[in-house]
Amino acid sequence: MRYLTVLIKPNGGKAFHPLGKELTRDPSIERRAIHHIELLDDDTVLLFAEASGSKERYKQIMEESPLVSSYLTAGDDRWMAVSQFEPTEPIRRSLELQRESLLVIETPIHFTSDNNIKITYIGTNETFSRLYEYADEMDQLAFDILKMGDYNANRSSFNRMITSRQEEVLEVAVELGYYSDPRQASLEDIGEAIGISPGTVGEHLRKAEERVFTELVH
Repeated sequence: MRYLTVLIKPNGGKAFHPLGKELTRDPSIERRAIHHIELLDDDTVLLFAEASGSKERYKQIMEESPLVSSYLTAGDDRWMAVSQFEPTEPIRRSLELQRESLLVIETPIHFTSDNNIKITYIGTNETFSRLYEYADEMDQLAFDILKMGDYNANRSSFNRMITSRQEEVLEVAVELGYYSDPRQASLEDIGEAIGISPGTVGEHLRKAEERVFTELVH
């Protein structure tokens, strides 16, 4: 198996879906992640998503939309929502591709700060080729490949965000107590254990921290 991480953004600054447009332009709502998305037999989409902000405003948008069949919400400050709605053609075709081939979407799917989405697909080179063909046909969407490689079931999505060298440095830093309070190791200690300079240790840790923290925030 292979994995492919892509950034998907609507061309022309448009939203992926009319509902997404309504939710995005409302400052009282922040969309955070999609935990499940599925194309049902009646060609509607079932979505399980996470958000924060005004749940009441979200309910109002869902009630007023003719595209929504039903929805449920749970939680307070950071809440979850299940919704069933009619998809746009690009969304429907992408979910059909997932349903008809050995293509899996790794969840959660995170929204970026500018409301694009970052998705990791799991599949084979053959299924990715079909995905590339689909992307070429979709003028409404732009697909930017961020990263790809062999899928390792023992590695989390966070692991795949950083290089093997950054992971090694991070593991040693944790083992030696660099992140303990009080701190029990220095950059020099980590560098000595691995055989690299303290400056290089610091660079690896900063890059790893940036990738992980960015993922958590988005």
